[in-house]
Amino acid sequence: MLLDATPLLGQRSGVGRYTAALLDELATRTDVDVTVTAFTARGQVALRAAVPPGVAVRGGPVPARALRMLWHRVSWPPTELLATEADVLHATNFVLPPSTRARGVVTVHDLAFLDRPEFLAPPQRDLPHLVRRSVARAAMVCTPSSAVAQQVAHQLDLPAERIVVTPLGVDPAWSSTAPPSLALRATLGLPPHYLLFVGAAQPRKGLDVLLDAHAAQRDLAPLVLAGPAGWGPTLTTSSRVHTLGYLDEADLRRVVAGAAALALPSRDEGFGLPVLEAMAAGVPVVCSDLPALREVAGGLATLVPPGDSAALATALASVDSAGHDPVGAAARQAHAARYTWQACAQATVHAYRKACG
Repeated sequence: MLLDATPLLGQRSGVGRYTAALLDELATRTDVDVTVTAFTARGQVALRAAVPPGVAVRGGPVPARALRMLWHRVSWPPTELLATEADVLHATNFVLPPSTRARGVVTVHDLAFLDRPEFLAPPQRDLPHLVRRSVARAAMVCTPSSAVAQQVAHQLDLPAERIVVTPLGVDPAWSSTAPPSLALRATLGLPPHYLLFVGAAQPRKGLDVLLDAHAAQRDLAPLVLAGPAGWGPTLTTSSRVHTLGYLDEADLRRVVAGAAALALPSRDEGFGLPVLEAMAAGVPVVCSDLPALREVAGGLATLVPPGDSAALATALASVDSAGHDPVGAAARQAHAARYTWQACAQATVHAYRKACG
């Protein structure tokens, strides 16, 4: 099978981390022969360094924007021309390229691009049309949660038998990571006690709501923002808000493990990997009351209405003042341990088999 590993290049968002973890698991299996490609002009040198040993890389640099323009209108060029032939082509990030022979599998992470298209970055404004075309040509669609599976079936008019739920996982290292050392705190400028947001600063994540809530509740702990640069309106921060930018996974785990609580006030989510990873570290979570986040949190997070800064401020104050709860931390860790990348890969291989069957 051929897997689109384009999300491995550059700073990895949640989709990039999903693609990396899935590929690591697929590479260990004996029932799947994995080859990867990348539909980008950034070249294959970086991709070869990003894949597990022994995984073949096929294809050459191609202009991503030109490809999207073509695929927006016609089913050309096919992946067989750009990379190689395969029985299954897995598009890991919404857009399934055309192919002449391969059976297509596409992962649709959420439907925010349909529900709130104004939240898309300018280069992504063609995503609604591309995803509709991708889902129509796919033999199978993977979704990270049952919530998204139901949305895909309803909003994209797809039979349930063509959808496979492939829940994301969490690395066991999250449950054993220590809080940041004094040296790391000094390097990152971390306060000794802090609330944490993890994610790109994009409108869908509700960071503006979080900043409003934090500013209104002056006795809250300082707020730390970790994640890649995003887009949208410029957000107003203060001396009580610390921006770390993008962190590698080892440092991110330590920063999460040291937080008093994680806040994810998203307006739309398909899974919410930061919620699961914080729970794996035993950290309390305050997040929006959305179907996918309810599903992933399993009743162990504090839920607030999306966009309600007053409710978010109250919830954060309550969690922040509660202090460390060993029983609650153990329950969160036990729940998160049920989500593994091995199970994600197993469900994905099931989708491949259904696509070929």
